[in-house]
Amino acid sequence: MDSSQIVWAGVIASGCASLGTAAGSLGVFLIRQLSRRLEDALLSLAAGIMLAATFFSLLLPSLEYGSTLYGGEMAGGMVAATGLLTGAFLLFFIHQTVPHEHFVSGREGASKTKLARIWLFVLAITLHNFPEGLAVGVGFAGGEMANGLSLALGIGLQNIPEGLAVSVALLSVGFTPARASLIGIGSGLVEPLGGLVGAVAVSGAEAFMPWALAFAAGAMLFIISDEIIPETHQNGNQNIATFSLLIGFVVMMLLDVLLG
Repeated sequence: MDSSQIVWAGVIASGCASLGTAAGSLGVFLIRQLSRRLEDALLSLAAGIMLAATFFSLLLPSLEYGSTLYGGEMAGGMVAATGLLTGAFLLFFIHQTVPHEHFVSGREGASKTKLARIWLFVLAITLHNFPEGLAVGVGFAGGEMANGLSLALGIGLQNIPEGLAVSVALLSVGFTPARASLIGIGSGLVEPLGGLVGAVAVSGAEAFMPWALAFAAGAMLFIISDEIIPETHQNGNQNIATFSLLIGFVVMMLLDVLLG
């Protein structure tokens, strides 16, 4: 694949992955309420898929590319570690400075102005979805079609329960089903943008591939650890949340094996 094909593949695949968010968001017309237990289980299932995608589709290729390009496993490991921490710290900085609102833990981020709650929700969802699109885009590094497709499929699957949980949460705080689903669908549209950024980053310079892969992994790990796990473990549902995460991890691991 040449650079333009990688870019198009990243954009199209991340766009397809965002359809999972749309499908889940439209589910609000059928399911008007989720129990806290089921919502925690669904979000943890999504987290498990993201976690496996982080390791098998992002970190491992980053280590392999880094070892080849920079002359050894130690050099490759240092590149992956640096890229991962950079991605995590950037997401941390964004979370600290951009006001947004979690569905359980509430408002977060510095703000001197009172934004409408709907926009705080939208910002929270956007902060969550952009790294996922970025991950799909960089998954096509080196023209690795199978790796990019497995990432897109995995993230598309985990977007379904996420989209449903987000729309139902918006419904519970007073939004109509139509408005809640539209916000959920709109939040998924940021993923193709992330896919474009990621694909462009890895299509132009081979030396940048391991950095971009590890950066996307760090951003996704931060989302999992900072947002999903704390929110699903503070309602007394930590056991089902833990096993749902493990199931999601296994599902994505098997998808990676089958498609890779």
